[in-house]
Amino acid sequence: MRYRDFRLLWSATLVSNFGGLVQAVGAAWLMTQLTDSATLIALVQASNTLPIMLLAIGAGALADIFDRKTLLMGALIFMAVVSLALAAVAWTGGLTPWLLLGFTFLLGAGQAVYNPPWQASMGDLVDRKDLPAAVSLNSVGFNLMRSVGPAAGGLIVATLGASAAFAVNAISYLPLLGAMSQWKPKLAPRVTTPEPFMAAMGAGLRYVALSPNLLRVMSRGALFGFAAIAVLALLPLVAKSHPEGGSLLFGGLLGCYGVGAIGGALLNPRIRARLNNENVVRMAFAGFAVSALVLGQTQSVWLHAAAMLPAGASWVLALSLFNVTVQLSTPRWVVARALALYQMATFGGMAAGAWIWGMVAGTQGLDAALTAAGGVLLLGAAIGFWLRAPEFGAVDLDPVNRFREPALMLDLRGRSGPIMVMVDYRIDQADVPEFLRLMQRRRNIRRRDGARNWSLLRDLEHPDQWSESYHIATWDEYVRHNLRRTKSDAEVAVALRALHKGDTDPLVHRMIERHTVGPQDDVPLVGKIEIP
Repeated sequence: MRYRDFRLLWSATLVSNFGGLVQAVGAAWLMTQLTDSATLIALVQASNTLPIMLLAIGAGALADIFDRKTLLMGALIFMAVVSLALAAVAWTGGLTPWLLLGFTFLLGAGQAVYNPPWQASMGDLVDRKDLPAAVSLNSVGFNLMRSVGPAAGGLIVATLGASAAFAVNAISYLPLLGAMSQWKPKLAPRVTTPEPFMAAMGAGLRYVALSPNLLRVMSRGALFGFAAIAVLALLPLVAKSHPEGGSLLFGGLLGCYGVGAIGGALLNPRIRARLNNENVVRMAFAGFAVSALVLGQTQSVWLHAAAMLPAGASWVLALSLFNVTVQLSTPRWVVARALALYQMATFGGMAAGAWIWGMVAGTQGLDAALTAAGGVLLLGAAIGFWLRAPEFGAVDLDPVNRFREPALMLDLRGRSGPIMVMVDYRIDQADVPEFLRLMQRRRNIRRRDGARNWSLLRDLEHPDQWSESYHIATWDEYVRHNLRRTKSDAEVAVALRALHKGDTDPLVHRMIERHTVGPQDDVPLVGKIEIP
């Protein structure tokens, strides 16, 4: 809280979260009045999370290559307008089940664009050492509102109708827009042209695909979201199943969930200090499983309310740990895309889960759906014996900042290419096994950061001569490739340099592939400028 910008944005986000939770209660409960279909009722959750799965990677790419503040404000304005339109249509009585799903889908689309730049901005708002605390405090803020927002939403819906809940959401965006307009983020100077949009999406996908730690986190997040969403998606039916059920009971159950989430967020630092990441994840899976089983196997209102407490705590423990792990396992140049893919996996699991558990509830009954979801959660805890959650902070992902663009003898443009790079080494025979081990790591680093057609060659006539080669699409991409190098990556380069025989560094050849050359391309600079 000592960071002024974080403090202002966090406080304004509380108001926005309150409005969003009131809107969610209004939409979920209104759907129970418009239809008796369990599938359509569960699809309210799916329609809000599906856009995050569909749009997250594009939003993450935009957040990494363009101004995040502009994206955030644009998404907030879009969601405010959609909420206002939803309130107006609801007020006139013109909402149908599918029209309500359409509006919630649009709100989810706005959230899909908003989430990656907001999550990535945590690293801009606070120092890296305070990042876990900032992510946890975001969870505390959301769940503070979850403890009162749903109950308030139930009261608003019961007394003023769902349209009033949607209007409250529209108004709740205004304080956050005001705080966002005052934020002046410190942007690092850009040394290359912005990365093309499609190339940026490809770079994000490639980085995650070549990062085993991130893949494990996303797999567990998708499974957790798939199974755990059953409780939230089917909660309106749980509330409706009680004789005293109504929007107030539904809001009260969500309030208990929020209280549990606050407790989980407050206990999170102590739990993480005593347990490794995998044990925290197993605890979260098991805790949510118990909650789902109690909801599915008992009929008591009080037991259902009590079951929502560990569900809320488990939700925060799992998702905040996954979020922090992704942020601390990813360098800043690609963090929004990595977070977007994590959210894509998790919310994609939620969207699929809400749809599937809704169908199970419609065909096999509510209790069977909740019990089955509890079983899947227990399976998710057991999977940790084979697919462990990684520990975060084990590697230094700060940029090394050693690259200096070489003085070229050809008049290249940024889009000129393809570029081929060869690095020559002289390696003693005794050092070959260690050299090959390091080169495997170098290969993964090169490919992850944009290289293609990587190969390692050995001279047949001079066996101590080795050449590493790879291709980069353009000169701009080559510069970006080198600027992406982290301090952890540099350790491999230092180790390779130690194996290289000779007093000078390994020789680097930078070449451009050419079959024909236009009269305006590749003009030699000799005689045109002074060569240092």
